[in-house]
Amino acid sequence: MKLPIATMGFSEPSVLYLLLLLLIGVRASPVSDTDNLLVHLDYGSFQGKYDSTYNLSYFRKIPFASPPTGMNRFRAPQPPQDISGVYNTDQDFNMCPQRTVNGSEDCLYLGLFSRPYNPATNPRRPVLVVFYGGAFIEGTASFNMPPSSYPVLNVSTLNDYIVIYPNYRLNAFGFLPGRSIKNSPNSDLNPGLLDQQYALKWVQQHITQFGGDPGNVTIWGQSAGGGSVVAQVLANGRHGQPRLFSKALASSPFWPKTYRYDAPQAEALYDQLVNLTGCASSDRETETLECLKSIDVQALRNASLIIDADNTYTTSSYTWAPVVDGEFLADTLSEAVSSNSLNTEFVWGMYNTHEGQNFIPAGLESTVSEDGYNSSVASFRDWVGGFLPGLSARQIRAVESVYYPPFGSSETITQYNSTYVRAGLVYRDVVLSCPAYWVASAATRRGYVGEYTIPPATHGSDTIWWDTINSVQETNPLVYDGYSGAFASFFQTGDPNAHKLTNSSEPGVPELQVTGKEFVIVEDGLENVEIVQLKKRCEFWMSVAKDIPI
Repeated sequence: MKLPIATMGFSEPSVLYLLLLLLIGVRASPVSDTDNLLVHLDYGSFQGKYDSTYNLSYFRKIPFASPPTGMNRFRAPQPPQDISGVYNTDQDFNMCPQRTVNGSEDCLYLGLFSRPYNPATNPRRPVLVVFYGGAFIEGTASFNMPPSSYPVLNVSTLNDYIVIYPNYRLNAFGFLPGRSIKNSPNSDLNPGLLDQQYALKWVQQHITQFGGDPGNVTIWGQSAGGGSVVAQVLANGRHGQPRLFSKALASSPFWPKTYRYDAPQAEALYDQLVNLTGCASSDRETETLECLKSIDVQALRNASLIIDADNTYTTSSYTWAPVVDGEFLADTLSEAVSSNSLNTEFVWGMYNTHEGQNFIPAGLESTVSEDGYNSSVASFRDWVGGFLPGLSARQIRAVESVYYPPFGSSETITQYNSTYVRAGLVYRDVVLSCPAYWVASAATRRGYVGEYTIPPATHGSDTIWWDTINSVQETNPLVYDGYSGAFASFFQTGDPNAHKLTNSSEPGVPELQVTGKEFVIVEDGLENVEIVQLKKRCEFWMSVAKDIPI
Protein backbone atom coordinates (compact mmCIF):
# COMPACT_ATOMS: atom_id res chain seq x y z
CA MET A 1 0.00 0.00 0.00
CA LYS A 2 1.36 3.40 -0.96
CA LEU A 3 1.34 6.38 1.35
CA PRO A 4 -1.71 8.59 0.70
CA ILE A 5 -1.46 12.02 -0.83
CA ALA A 6 0.17 14.73 1.31
CA THR A 7 -0.67 18.40 1.55
CA MET A 8 2.49 19.59 -0.18
CA GLY A 9 1.57 18.00 -3.49
CA PHE A 10 0.23 19.64 -6.61
CA SER A 11 -3.40 19.49 -5.45
CA GLU A 12 -5.20 19.54 -2.13
CA PRO A 13 -5.81 16.10 -0.57
CA SER A 14 -9.28 14.94 0.23
CA VAL A 15 -10.47 14.48 3.81
CA LEU A 16 -10.41 10.72 3.17
CA TYR A 17 -6.73 10.83 2.29
CA LEU A 18 -5.92 12.76 5.44
CA LEU A 19 -7.83 10.26 7.56
CA LEU A 20 -6.05 7.38 5.86
CA LEU A 21 -2.74 9.11 6.48
CA LEU A 22 -3.45 9.29 10.19
CA LEU A 23 -4.88 5.77 10.45
CA ILE A 24 -2.51 3.86 8.19
CA GLY A 25 0.70 5.81 8.53
CA VAL A 26 3.45 3.92 6.73
CA ARG A 27 4.40 0.39 5.84
CA ALA A 28 7.25 -0.39 8.20
CA SER A 29 7.20 -0.44 11.98
CA PRO A 30 7.91 2.98 13.53
CA VAL A 31 11.28 3.62 15.10
CA SER A 32 11.37 6.48 17.59
CA ASP A 33 14.60 5.87 19.51
CA THR A 34 16.73 8.85 18.53
CA ASP A 35 19.79 7.22 20.12
CA ASN A 36 19.83 4.96 17.05
CA LEU A 37 20.20 8.12 14.97
CA LEU A 38 23.33 9.48 16.64
CA VAL A 39 26.13 8.89 14.12
CA HIS A 40 29.80 9.38 14.95
CA LEU A 41 32.12 10.38 12.09
CA ASP A 42 35.80 11.23 12.25
CA TYR A 43 35.08 14.96 12.34
CA GLY A 44 31.99 15.09 14.55
CA SER A 45 28.85 13.47 15.95
CA PHE A 46 25.55 14.04 14.16
CA GLN A 47 22.07 13.66 15.59
CA GLY A 48 19.34 12.56 13.21
CA LYS A 49 15.60 12.46 13.63
CA TYR A 50 12.66 10.16 12.87
CA ASP A 51 9.43 11.19 11.12
CA SER A 52 6.54 8.86 11.94
CA THR A 53 4.24 10.27 9.24
CA TYR A 54 6.50 9.10 6.43
CA ASN A 55 8.47 6.50 8.36
CA LEU A 56 11.77 8.17 7.53
CA SER A 57 14.98 8.59 9.43
CA TYR A 58 16.72 11.75 8.28
CA PHE A 59 19.69 14.04 8.75
CA ARG A 60 18.76 17.31 7.06
CA LYS A 61 22.05 19.19 7.48
CA ILE A 62 25.53 17.66 7.54
CA PRO A 63 28.60 19.69 6.55
CA PHE A 64 30.66 17.67 4.06
CA ALA A 65 33.35 20.30 3.33
CA SER A 66 34.64 23.57 4.74
CA PRO A 67 32.91 26.81 3.70
CA PRO A 68 34.33 27.88 0.30
CA THR A 69 34.84 31.47 1.43
CA GLY A 70 37.73 33.93 1.28
CA MET A 71 40.70 32.39 -0.49
CA ASN A 72 38.70 29.17 -0.86
CA ARG A 73 36.37 30.91 -3.33
CA PHE A 74 36.80 29.24 -6.75
CA ARG A 75 38.80 26.49 -5.04
CA ALA A 76 38.13 22.75 -4.88
CA PRO A 77 36.29 21.76 -1.68
CA GLN A 78 38.43 21.38 1.42
CA PRO A 79 37.93 18.89 4.31
CA PRO A 80 35.14 19.72 6.76
CA GLN A 81 36.05 21.42 10.00
CA ASP A 82 36.02 19.41 13.24
CA ILE A 83 32.82 19.76 15.25
CA SER A 84 32.69 19.64 19.03
CA GLY A 85 29.66 18.31 20.86
CA VAL A 86 26.64 16.82 19.10
CA TYR A 87 25.55 18.51 15.87
CA ASN A 88 21.78 18.91 15.45
CA THR A 89 21.10 18.02 11.80
CA ASP A 90 17.37 18.85 11.86
CA GLN A 91 17.73 22.33 10.39
CA ASP A 92 17.67 24.10 7.04
CA PHE A 93 20.89 25.05 5.34
CA ASN A 94 21.74 27.88 2.98
CA MET A 95 21.55 27.61 -0.75
CA CYS A 96 24.78 28.40 -2.53
CA PRO A 97 24.67 31.91 -4.06
CA GLN A 98 21.83 31.96 -6.57
CA ARG A 99 21.33 34.11 -9.62
CA THR A 100 19.48 36.83 -7.66
CA VAL A 101 19.91 37.71 -3.95
CA ASN A 102 19.54 34.38 -2.21
CA GLY A 103 22.07 32.01 -0.72
CA SER A 104 25.39 32.08 1.07
CA GLU A 105 28.88 30.85 0.24
CA ASP A 106 28.76 28.82 3.45
CA CYS A 107 26.67 26.19 1.69
CA LEU A 108 28.53 22.88 1.36
CA TYR A 109 26.07 20.73 3.27
CA LEU A 110 24.14 17.61 2.42
CA GLY A 111 20.90 16.02 3.59
CA LEU A 112 20.22 12.32 4.00
CA PHE A 113 17.07 10.23 4.46
CA SER A 114 16.01 6.60 4.38
CA ARG A 115 13.62 4.16 5.90
CA PRO A 116 14.63 3.33 9.49
CA TYR A 117 17.78 1.25 9.68
CA ASN A 118 18.31 -1.62 12.09
CA PRO A 119 21.91 -2.83 11.88
CA ALA A 120 20.95 -6.07 13.62
CA THR A 121 18.55 -7.15 10.86
CA ASN A 122 19.21 -5.09 7.72
CA PRO A 123 22.11 -5.59 5.34
CA ARG A 124 23.93 -2.55 4.02
CA ARG A 125 21.60 -0.73 1.69
CA PRO A 126 22.16 0.83 -1.74
CA VAL A 127 22.83 4.57 -1.87
CA LEU A 128 21.31 7.18 -4.19
CA VAL A 129 23.01 10.58 -4.55
CA VAL A 130 20.79 13.23 -6.18
CA PHE A 131 22.06 16.44 -7.82
CA TYR A 132 19.55 19.27 -8.20
CA GLY A 133 18.82 21.13 -11.42
CA GLY A 134 18.62 24.83 -12.22
CA ALA A 135 20.72 25.47 -15.37
CA PHE A 136 23.89 25.57 -13.20
CA ILE A 137 22.74 28.99 -11.93
CA GLU A 138 20.25 28.11 -9.17
CA GLY A 139 18.97 25.27 -6.99
CA THR A 140 19.36 23.81 -3.50
CA ALA A 141 19.56 20.46 -1.74
CA SER A 142 17.85 21.54 1.49
CA PHE A 143 14.64 19.58 2.06
CA ASN A 144 11.62 19.29 4.36
CA MET A 145 9.32 16.33 4.97
CA PRO A 146 8.58 14.57 2.70
CA PRO A 147 11.78 15.12 0.70
CA SER A 148 11.95 15.42 -3.05
CA SER A 149 12.09 11.97 -4.74
CA TYR A 150 10.29 10.39 -1.79
CA PRO A 151 7.51 9.13 -4.15
CA VAL A 152 10.10 6.91 -5.86
CA LEU A 153 11.22 5.31 -2.61
CA ASN A 154 7.60 5.01 -1.50
CA VAL A 155 6.32 3.32 -4.66
CA SER A 156 7.21 -0.16 -3.35
CA THR A 157 8.67 -1.94 -0.32
CA LEU A 158 10.77 -4.02 -2.73
CA ASN A 159 13.32 -1.22 -2.72
CA ASP A 160 15.14 0.13 0.33
CA TYR A 161 17.95 2.61 -0.22
CA ILE A 162 19.50 5.72 1.32
CA VAL A 163 19.04 9.07 -0.45
CA ILE A 164 21.58 11.88 -0.24
CA TYR A 165 21.15 15.46 -1.51
CA PRO A 166 24.38 17.54 -1.59
CA ASN A 167 24.69 21.24 -2.37
CA TYR A 168 27.14 22.36 -5.04
CA ARG A 169 28.34 25.79 -6.13
CA LEU A 170 26.63 27.55 -9.03
CA ASN A 171 27.10 30.23 -11.71
CA ALA A 172 30.43 32.11 -11.49
CA PHE A 173 31.12 30.68 -8.02
CA GLY A 174 31.06 27.14 -9.36
CA PHE A 175 31.90 27.45 -13.05
CA LEU A 176 34.23 30.40 -13.71
CA PRO A 177 36.62 29.39 -16.53
CA GLY A 178 39.89 30.89 -17.80
CA ARG A 179 43.66 30.54 -17.74
CA SER A 180 43.88 32.64 -14.59
CA ILE A 181 41.91 30.01 -12.69
CA LYS A 182 43.94 27.16 -14.17
CA ASN A 183 47.28 28.78 -13.29
CA SER A 184 46.35 29.68 -9.72
CA PRO A 185 47.64 27.34 -6.98
CA ASN A 186 44.60 28.21 -4.83
CA SER A 187 41.85 28.00 -7.46
CA ASP A 188 40.31 25.22 -9.53
CA LEU A 189 38.18 24.90 -12.62
CA ASN A 190 34.71 23.38 -12.29
CA PRO A 191 34.54 23.65 -8.47
CA GLY A 192 30.78 22.99 -8.66
CA LEU A 193 31.49 19.57 -10.14
CA LEU A 194 34.29 19.00 -7.64
CA ASP A 195 31.77 19.70 -4.85
CA GLN A 196 29.61 16.89 -6.23
CA GLN A 197 32.57 14.55 -6.47
CA TYR A 198 33.60 15.45 -2.92
CA ALA A 199 30.12 14.48 -1.72
CA LEU A 200 30.55 11.14 -3.51
CA LYS A 201 33.90 10.70 -1.76
CA TRP A 202 32.12 11.50 1.52
CA VAL A 203 29.75 8.64 0.73
CA GLN A 204 32.64 6.24 0.20
CA GLN A 205 34.19 7.24 3.51
CA HIS A 206 31.17 7.60 5.78
CA ILE A 207 28.01 5.95 4.44
CA THR A 208 28.57 2.67 6.28
CA GLN A 209 27.90 4.58 9.52
CA PHE A 210 24.37 5.20 8.20
CA GLY A 211 23.84 1.61 7.04
CA GLY A 212 24.79 2.26 3.41
CA ASP A 213 26.82 0.21 0.97
CA PRO A 214 29.64 2.24 -0.65
CA GLY A 215 29.90 -0.45 -3.32
CA ASN A 216 26.31 0.10 -4.50
CA VAL A 217 25.98 3.79 -5.34
CA THR A 218 23.74 5.43 -7.97
CA ILE A 219 23.75 9.07 -9.06
CA TRP A 220 20.66 10.82 -10.39
CA GLY A 221 19.65 14.31 -11.41
CA GLN A 222 17.22 16.23 -13.62
CA SER A 223 18.09 19.16 -15.94
CA ALA A 224 21.41 20.61 -14.74
CA GLY A 225 21.29 17.79 -12.18
CA GLY A 226 21.19 15.41 -15.13
CA GLY A 227 24.02 17.37 -16.75
CA SER A 228 25.91 16.91 -13.49
CA VAL A 229 25.35 13.17 -13.85
CA VAL A 230 26.87 13.35 -17.35
CA ALA A 231 29.88 15.21 -15.96
CA GLN A 232 30.40 12.70 -13.16
CA VAL A 233 30.09 9.80 -15.63
CA LEU A 234 32.77 11.48 -17.78
CA ALA A 235 35.10 11.57 -14.77
CA ASN A 236 34.17 8.29 -13.07
CA GLY A 237 37.26 6.05 -12.93
CA ARG A 238 38.92 7.89 -15.84
CA HIS A 239 42.14 9.88 -16.22
CA GLY A 240 43.23 9.29 -12.63
CA GLN A 241 39.84 10.06 -11.06
CA PRO A 242 38.42 7.57 -8.54
CA ARG A 243 35.56 5.26 -9.42
CA LEU A 244 32.78 6.35 -7.05
CA PHE A 245 29.54 4.81 -8.41
CA SER A 246 28.33 2.07 -10.74
CA LYS A 247 24.87 3.35 -11.78
CA ALA A 248 23.72 6.66 -13.23
CA LEU A 249 20.35 8.04 -14.28
CA ALA A 250 20.32 11.31 -16.23
CA SER A 251 16.82 12.80 -16.48
CA SER A 252 16.66 15.46 -19.20
CA PRO A 253 20.39 16.15 -18.84
CA PHE A 254 21.12 19.83 -19.50
CA TRP A 255 24.52 19.53 -21.20
CA PRO A 256 25.25 22.82 -22.99
CA LYS A 257 28.29 23.50 -25.11
CA THR A 258 31.48 22.48 -23.32
CA TYR A 259 34.38 24.72 -24.29
CA ARG A 260 37.98 24.28 -23.21
CA TYR A 261 38.76 26.33 -20.13
CA ASP A 262 40.98 28.66 -22.23
CA ALA A 263 38.84 28.84 -25.39
CA PRO A 264 38.04 32.38 -26.56
CA GLN A 265 34.46 31.98 -25.29
CA ALA A 266 35.72 30.98 -21.84
CA GLU A 267 38.28 33.77 -21.65
CA ALA A 268 35.59 36.25 -22.67
CA LEU A 269 33.48 35.19 -19.68
CA TYR A 270 36.39 35.70 -17.31
CA ASP A 271 37.18 39.12 -18.77
CA GLN A 272 33.54 40.20 -18.68
CA LEU A 273 33.25 39.21 -15.01
CA VAL A 274 36.44 41.09 -14.17
CA ASN A 275 35.21 44.24 -15.92
CA LEU A 276 31.71 44.14 -14.42
CA THR A 277 33.06 43.76 -10.89
CA GLY A 278 35.66 46.53 -11.22
CA CYS A 279 38.51 44.04 -10.86
CA ALA A 280 40.30 44.90 -14.11
CA SER A 281 44.07 45.14 -13.70
CA SER A 282 47.18 45.20 -15.84
CA ASP A 283 48.38 42.07 -14.03
CA ARG A 284 45.58 39.77 -15.16
CA GLU A 285 47.02 36.52 -13.83
CA THR A 286 47.15 37.46 -10.15
CA GLU A 287 45.57 40.78 -9.27
CA THR A 288 42.25 40.23 -11.06
CA LEU A 289 41.75 36.85 -9.41
CA GLU A 290 42.71 38.18 -5.98
CA CYS A 291 40.13 40.91 -6.45
CA LEU A 292 37.44 38.42 -7.51
CA LYS A 293 38.17 36.40 -4.38
CA SER A 294 37.84 39.43 -2.11
CA ILE A 295 34.82 41.35 -3.45
CA ASP A 296 31.38 41.19 -1.88
CA VAL A 297 29.30 38.16 -2.76
CA GLN A 298 26.46 40.32 -4.08
CA ALA A 299 28.76 42.18 -6.49
CA LEU A 300 29.95 38.89 -7.93
CA ARG A 301 26.40 37.56 -8.11
CA ASN A 302 25.10 40.68 -9.89
CA ALA A 303 27.82 40.43 -12.51
CA SER A 304 27.18 36.72 -12.94
CA LEU A 305 23.50 37.42 -13.64
CA ILE A 306 24.29 40.09 -16.25
CA ILE A 307 26.59 37.67 -18.08
CA ASP A 308 23.95 34.96 -17.92
CA ALA A 309 21.30 37.25 -19.45
CA ASP A 310 23.69 38.38 -22.20
CA ASN A 311 24.16 34.83 -23.46
CA THR A 312 20.70 33.31 -23.21
CA TYR A 313 20.13 32.69 -26.92
CA THR A 314 23.62 33.17 -28.31
CA THR A 315 27.00 31.51 -28.43
CA SER A 316 27.23 30.20 -24.88
CA SER A 317 23.53 29.60 -24.14
CA TYR A 318 23.05 30.14 -20.42
CA THR A 319 26.80 30.63 -19.99
CA TRP A 320 27.68 29.02 -16.68
CA ALA A 321 28.45 25.39 -17.37
CA PRO A 322 31.25 22.82 -17.13
CA VAL A 323 34.40 23.35 -19.17
CA VAL A 324 36.99 20.85 -20.35
CA ASP A 325 39.75 21.42 -17.81
CA GLY A 326 42.19 18.63 -18.72
CA GLU A 327 41.88 16.99 -15.30
CA PHE A 328 38.38 16.33 -13.99
CA LEU A 329 36.86 16.74 -17.47
CA ALA A 330 39.67 15.56 -19.69
CA ASP A 331 37.60 15.40 -22.87
CA THR A 332 34.21 16.27 -24.28
CA LEU A 333 31.23 13.93 -24.10
CA SER A 334 31.39 13.24 -27.84
CA GLU A 335 35.10 12.38 -27.63
CA ALA A 336 34.59 10.06 -24.66
CA VAL A 337 31.67 8.24 -26.29
CA SER A 338 33.47 7.96 -29.64
CA SER A 339 36.49 6.42 -27.93
CA ASN A 340 34.28 4.00 -25.98
CA SER A 341 36.11 4.94 -22.80
CA LEU A 342 33.36 5.60 -20.25
CA ASN A 343 33.51 3.51 -17.10
CA THR A 344 30.02 3.28 -15.59
CA GLU A 345 28.23 -0.06 -15.67
CA PHE A 346 24.54 0.87 -15.73
CA VAL A 347 23.31 4.09 -17.32
CA TRP A 348 19.77 5.29 -18.04
CA GLY A 349 19.07 8.48 -20.01
CA MET A 350 15.63 10.14 -20.09
CA TYR A 351 14.28 13.01 -22.18
CA ASN A 352 10.92 14.74 -22.80
CA THR A 353 9.36 15.11 -26.23
CA HIS A 354 8.98 18.91 -26.31
CA GLU A 355 11.47 20.05 -23.69
CA GLY A 356 13.66 21.99 -26.08
CA GLN A 357 10.85 24.53 -26.37
CA ASN A 358 11.61 25.76 -22.84
CA PHE A 359 14.94 27.16 -24.05
CA ILE A 360 14.26 28.78 -27.43
CA PRO A 361 12.97 32.29 -28.25
CA ALA A 362 9.19 32.59 -27.97
CA GLY A 363 9.15 34.63 -31.18
CA LEU A 364 9.82 31.48 -33.22
CA GLU A 365 6.19 30.61 -32.58
CA SER A 366 4.79 33.95 -33.77
CA THR A 367 4.18 35.55 -37.17
CA VAL A 368 5.05 38.87 -35.53
CA SER A 369 8.68 39.47 -34.67
CA GLU A 370 9.45 39.14 -30.95
CA ASP A 371 12.97 39.67 -29.59
CA GLY A 372 14.22 39.54 -33.16
CA TYR A 373 12.64 36.18 -34.04
CA ASN A 374 9.47 35.00 -35.79
CA SER A 375 8.13 31.80 -37.32
CA SER A 376 9.73 32.30 -40.75
CA VAL A 377 12.31 29.98 -42.31
CA ALA A 378 14.83 32.83 -42.34
CA SER A 379 14.37 33.38 -38.61
CA PHE A 380 14.91 29.68 -37.95
CA ARG A 381 18.16 29.85 -39.91
CA ASP A 382 19.29 32.92 -37.97
CA TRP A 383 18.54 31.22 -34.66
CA VAL A 384 20.47 28.06 -35.61
CA GLY A 385 23.46 30.19 -36.64
CA GLY A 386 23.37 32.11 -33.36
CA PHE A 387 22.86 29.04 -31.19
CA LEU A 388 25.54 27.00 -33.01
CA PRO A 389 27.98 29.56 -34.41
CA GLY A 390 30.65 26.95 -35.05
CA LEU A 391 28.64 25.25 -37.80
CA SER A 392 29.46 25.97 -41.43
CA ALA A 393 26.87 27.10 -43.97
CA ARG A 394 26.87 23.57 -45.41
CA GLN A 395 26.22 22.04 -41.99
CA ILE A 396 23.38 24.49 -41.31
CA ARG A 397 21.81 23.54 -44.67
CA ALA A 398 21.95 19.89 -43.57
CA VAL A 399 20.17 20.83 -40.33
CA GLU A 400 17.49 22.69 -42.28
CA SER A 401 16.85 20.26 -45.09
CA VAL A 402 17.91 16.76 -44.01
CA TYR A 403 17.64 16.37 -40.25
CA TYR A 404 15.05 18.99 -39.24
CA PRO A 405 13.11 19.84 -42.41
CA PRO A 406 10.13 22.24 -42.35
CA PHE A 407 7.79 19.24 -42.42
CA GLY A 408 8.97 16.34 -40.32
CA SER A 409 8.41 13.93 -37.46
CA SER A 410 10.15 12.14 -34.60
CA GLU A 411 9.78 8.86 -32.73
CA THR A 412 6.63 10.13 -31.01
CA ILE A 413 5.65 13.23 -33.05
CA THR A 414 3.76 11.93 -36.07
CA GLN A 415 4.04 15.20 -38.00
CA TYR A 416 5.14 18.78 -37.38
CA ASN A 417 5.05 21.83 -39.64
CA SER A 418 5.97 24.49 -37.10
CA THR A 419 9.20 26.48 -36.85
CA TYR A 420 8.78 26.48 -33.09
CA VAL A 421 8.56 22.67 -32.83
CA ARG A 422 11.40 22.31 -35.30
CA ALA A 423 13.72 24.61 -33.35
CA GLY A 424 12.68 22.94 -30.11
CA LEU A 425 13.77 19.58 -31.50
CA VAL A 426 17.16 20.99 -32.52
CA TYR A 427 17.78 22.36 -29.03
CA ARG A 428 16.37 19.25 -27.36
CA ASP A 429 18.63 16.94 -29.31
CA VAL A 430 21.85 18.96 -29.02
CA VAL A 431 21.59 19.79 -25.33
CA LEU A 432 19.25 17.20 -23.77
CA SER A 433 18.26 14.04 -25.64
CA CYS A 434 21.46 13.20 -27.52
CA PRO A 435 23.56 13.51 -24.33
CA ALA A 436 21.04 11.17 -22.66
CA TYR A 437 21.22 8.75 -25.59
CA TRP A 438 25.01 8.87 -25.78
CA VAL A 439 25.74 8.19 -22.12
CA ALA A 440 23.24 5.31 -22.11
CA SER A 441 24.77 3.82 -25.24
CA ALA A 442 28.22 3.96 -23.62
CA ALA A 443 27.30 2.00 -20.46
CA THR A 444 29.79 -0.81 -19.93
CA ARG A 445 27.09 -3.36 -19.01
CA ARG A 446 23.55 -2.15 -19.69
CA GLY A 447 22.10 1.09 -20.99
CA TYR A 448 18.52 2.32 -21.20
CA VAL A 449 16.80 5.28 -22.88
CA GLY A 450 13.35 6.65 -22.13
CA GLU A 451 11.06 9.34 -23.56
CA TYR A 452 8.32 11.11 -21.61
CA THR A 453 5.43 12.16 -23.87
CA ILE A 454 2.50 13.04 -21.60
CA PRO A 455 1.38 16.58 -22.57
CA PRO A 456 2.82 19.11 -22.39
CA ALA A 457 6.01 16.98 -22.21
CA THR A 458 8.09 20.12 -21.76
CA HIS A 459 11.18 20.41 -19.58
CA GLY A 460 10.34 19.31 -16.06
CA SER A 461 6.88 17.89 -16.88
CA ASP A 462 7.94 14.43 -15.80
CA THR A 463 8.91 15.54 -12.29
CA ILE A 464 5.26 15.30 -11.26
CA TRP A 465 5.75 11.54 -10.88
CA TRP A 466 8.61 11.72 -8.42
CA ASP A 467 9.29 15.21 -7.09
CA THR A 468 6.55 15.45 -4.44
CA ILE A 469 3.54 13.39 -3.43
CA ASN A 470 0.49 14.51 -5.43
CA SER A 471 -2.89 13.33 -6.66
CA VAL A 472 -1.72 12.40 -10.17
CA GLN A 473 0.26 9.51 -8.74
CA GLU A 474 -2.92 8.21 -7.13
CA THR A 475 -5.25 8.74 -10.09
CA ASN A 476 -2.89 7.18 -12.65
CA PRO A 477 -1.26 4.27 -10.78
CA LEU A 478 -0.25 2.54 -14.03
CA VAL A 479 2.17 5.31 -15.00
CA TYR A 480 3.25 5.87 -11.39
CA ASP A 481 4.05 2.20 -10.87
CA GLY A 482 5.59 1.79 -14.32
CA TYR A 483 7.67 4.96 -14.33
CA SER A 484 8.62 5.65 -10.71
CA GLY A 485 8.72 1.92 -10.04
CA ALA A 486 11.28 1.43 -12.80
CA PHE A 487 13.40 4.25 -11.34
CA ALA A 488 13.32 2.67 -7.89
CA SER A 489 14.23 -0.75 -9.26
CA PHE A 490 17.17 0.78 -11.16
CA PHE A 491 18.43 2.56 -8.05
CA GLN A 492 18.23 -0.66 -6.07
CA THR A 493 19.59 -3.16 -8.60
CA GLY A 494 20.81 -1.47 -11.79
CA ASP A 495 17.94 -3.17 -13.64
CA PRO A 496 14.69 -1.16 -14.03
CA ASN A 497 12.80 -4.42 -14.60
CA ALA A 498 14.11 -6.42 -11.63
CA HIS A 499 11.36 -5.14 -9.32
CA LYS A 500 8.76 -4.44 -12.01
CA LEU A 501 5.45 -3.32 -10.49
CA THR A 502 3.20 -3.42 -13.56
CA ASN A 503 1.71 -6.68 -14.82
CA SER A 504 3.12 -8.80 -17.63
CA SER A 505 0.93 -7.16 -20.28
CA GLU A 506 2.73 -3.84 -19.74
CA PRO A 507 6.16 -3.49 -21.35
CA GLY A 508 9.22 -3.02 -19.21
CA VAL A 509 12.29 -0.94 -19.96
CA PRO A 510 14.14 -2.36 -23.00
CA GLU A 511 17.91 -2.66 -22.98
CA LEU A 512 19.20 -0.19 -25.55
CA GLN A 513 22.20 -2.12 -26.83
CA VAL A 514 20.14 -5.30 -27.31
CA THR A 515 16.84 -4.00 -28.70
CA GLY A 516 17.53 -0.54 -30.12
CA LYS A 517 14.30 0.60 -28.44
CA GLU A 518 13.32 3.25 -25.92
CA PHE A 519 10.91 3.16 -22.98
CA VAL A 520 8.07 5.58 -23.71
CA ILE A 521 5.71 6.99 -21.08
CA VAL A 522 2.32 7.86 -22.57
CA GLU A 523 -0.85 9.11 -20.94
CA ASP A 524 -2.55 5.73 -20.75
CA GLY A 525 0.45 3.52 -20.13
CA LEU A 526 3.88 2.50 -21.33
CA GLU A 527 5.34 1.56 -24.71
CA ASN A 528 8.55 0.34 -26.31
CA VAL A 529 9.42 2.25 -29.50
CA GLU A 530 12.27 1.63 -31.92
CA ILE A 531 14.79 4.48 -31.97
CA VAL A 532 15.25 5.52 -35.59
CA GLN A 533 15.14 9.29 -36.09
CA LEU A 534 16.80 10.19 -32.79
CA LYS A 535 19.64 7.82 -33.63
CA LYS A 536 20.04 9.40 -37.08
CA ARG A 537 19.99 12.93 -35.67
CA CYS A 538 22.37 12.13 -32.83
CA GLU A 539 24.78 10.56 -35.32
CA PHE A 540 24.75 13.84 -37.24
CA TRP A 541 25.40 15.87 -34.09
CA MET A 542 28.20 13.49 -33.15
CA SER A 543 29.78 14.07 -36.59
CA VAL A 544 29.87 17.86 -36.05
CA ALA A 545 30.37 17.79 -32.27
CA LYS A 546 33.84 19.31 -32.36
CA ASP A 547 32.42 22.40 -34.10
CA ILE A 548 29.73 23.02 -31.45
CA PRO A 549 31.45 21.73 -29.11
CA ILE A 550 29.76 18.97 -27.12
